[in-house]
Amino acid sequence: MNKTFINNTFEKATLRFLFLFGIIAFFNLIRKPLMKDWLIIFFLKSYISTILDAVVVKKGYIKYPVNLFKIFDFSFLFSYILFPISCVYYNQLSKNSNIFGMIAKSLCFSIPMTIAENWLEKNTRLIEYKKSWNWKYTLSSLTTTFLIVRLIIGIIRKSTNTGRTAINKRTIKTPVTR
Repeated sequence: MNKTFINNTFEKATLRFLFLFGIIAFFNLIRKPLMKDWLIIFFLKSYISTILDAVVVKKGYIKYPVNLFKIFDFSFLFSYILFPISCVYYNQLSKNSNIFGMIAKSLCFSIPMTIAENWLEKNTRLIEYKKSWNWKYTLSSLTTTFLIVRLIIGIIRKSTNTGRTAINKRTIKTPVTR
């Protein structure tokens, strides 16, 4: 399929569908236990992906010719909705995983996302790779950011649990059994 024959109607419809999907997925996420953690992950991932996307677009490696919101040079839908949601799901699945499980699960998310982006780049005007950008950079950046956010939320969880444990040990007296 040649990009020149696909008009913006297909791309806009695809973006609207993904936007609706993202909103529904977001509301599904916030209903699950540990909502505070999921929201921290969601906003942290939004922040990181927005910065990275803006840098990559400004440097000219990626371009988004058709965008849902024309005021942004980067992909608002990906940076603020789809990527953060996928990161929350990843963190839910890897919550109790060891390092090898975290890496494997991050690849289970980043590989399909890379394949989808590569297909969109070749068959639509939603994304264009420029300069030397290719699927390998996409895969490595997706995987790395999944793992960075997982590391940060792990540190937050550990510091929060350690604080609670110390408080609980001081305030709760255990009965002495004879």
